[in-house]
Amino acid sequence: MKELFEFSDRQIDRVNIDFIRNFIDRIDLKHRLTGIVGSRGVGKTTLLLQFLRTHRLKEKAVYITMDDLYFSDNRLLDFVDEFVKYGGMYLFIDEIHFYKNWSQELKLIYDRYPELKTVFTGSSILEIEKGKADLSRRTIMYKMQGLSFREFINVTEKTDFGIYKLEEILSDHRRIAAGVRDKILPLKKFSEYLEYGYYPFFLEDTETYLLKLRNILNLTLEVDLPNVTEITHSSVEKIKQLLFIIAGSVPFKPNLSRLSEKLSVNRNTLKVFFNYLQRADIIIQLFSNVKGNALLNKPEKIYLHHPNLFHVFTGIDANRGSIRESFFINQLAVRHNVNYTKSGDFIVDNTVSFEIGGKSKTRKQIAGMDRAYIVKDNIETGIQDNIPLWLFGFLY
Repeated sequence: MKELFEFSDRQIDRVNIDFIRNFIDRIDLKHRLTGIVGSRGVGKTTLLLQFLRTHRLKEKAVYITMDDLYFSDNRLLDFVDEFVKYGGMYLFIDEIHFYKNWSQELKLIYDRYPELKTVFTGSSILEIEKGKADLSRRTIMYKMQGLSFREFINVTEKTDFGIYKLEEILSDHRRIAAGVRDKILPLKKFSEYLEYGYYPFFLEDTETYLLKLRNILNLTLEVDLPNVTEITHSSVEKIKQLLFIIAGSVPFKPNLSRLSEKLSVNRNTLKVFFNYLQRADIIIQLFSNVKGNALLNKPEKIYLHHPNLFHVFTGIDANRGSIRESFFINQLAVRHNVNYTKSGDFIVDNTVSFEIGGKSKTRKQIAGMDRAYIVKDNIETGIQDNIPLWLFGFLY
């Protein structure tokens, strides 16, 4: 057990705090149990260690990871009991999904040790969802996204650009864009972000970024899905084939009958595939603004979850139109409801419509509409209702 505390101290001392994401403010020790979920590689471990270091909690806190061999032969509950008896107050648990009975034991820890504050992370989003029922009244859960374009700029250019609300961008985009352009080359940075900027591990090596991203994707499909759902290993190959189809479309408008025939699965199974892939942060389904169960409704369009994934599947042949729309919905959906609309590409919060395109895009699709905007790629600054696409990366 002594080795766990030594490991914790080393990890806290070594973590880099030059760049800290705003997401760190979500960790509030007023809550007794806080959960943070997000895909592999999104930066959850760094976030925990940065919090411990910047809040100087090391003396009464411990950081543990559940893939440590210690927990293959020792119960988490017994570790916590001894930790609390020696004055421990703050427990930070990484990769909780590696521990078999994680949700039941966290429930017991919450009930038995009211003085203890616990923060845990999980990379297998599907596994965490499966265990949330045991903790539904006890835990505060947060979803951690990849880097926004704003964060990518800040970490690579040592800048300190702030977050803008959507209404600020719509009403004052010329001034905001000019302020960014005065300090950096936004189109150059945007091109870099679309290729390798979503996950912070690009800081280790941009050359191997896509290889690492492909490995993460394979782990999610080949390990997480079969372990947590009823999907079989043979179905994983069909899902991979489905993802290649989505990545190569402009964008993908699902025809369930044709897909069913091509993949040799029925329509309901396809919807199940879509649902799991969205929950695993691999795709985003775009629905019309109709209430109902996502498993029953057919998505109008489907995108890969973020633009970097297109480069994994299609490389330099990635379709720019699909990448544009994937970026837009990925950045907007963190704080807004984004739906399909027949007039334009997207309607946001059921009030504002957007048409996405290149620099020559016109208002044809949204002619005569109020609260409708053209979002253009490959422009540094806009005018009136024409707004640069890259600027929507400053929403979080």
